[in-house]
Amino acid sequence: EDGGHGHVGLLPALRAMEIQADVLLKATRVDGVYPADPETTPGIEKIDRLTYLEVLQRQLKVMDATAISLAMDNAMPIVVFNLTKPGYLKQVIMGEPVGTIVEGEDND
Repeated sequence: EDGGHGHVGLLPALRAMEIQADVLLKATRVDGVYPADPETTPGIEKIDRLTYLEVLQRQLKVMDATAISLAMDNAMPIVVFNLTKPGYLKQVIMGEPVGTIVEGEDND
């Protein structure tokens, strides 16, 4: 996804802005965003909702800081979800609560 340049998520974020998408989907192999690596930290709980600033301040590995800042500047929510789980993509598209949503503070 990063094209070998270390900007994970930047190109998809730029494309999402270009096509004026309603949301940026970040497909991963885990169920959302966690405070630590869920593959090496058993029992850790997924974070359901974060703000862009929380992601940046906590240095969570959602996407690189440039992609997060771009989404924040354009008020584009990011949904992080597990693409390997059957039915999750459909649930995300249908607006069902799956994974972690990253958005601004005023979107409660």
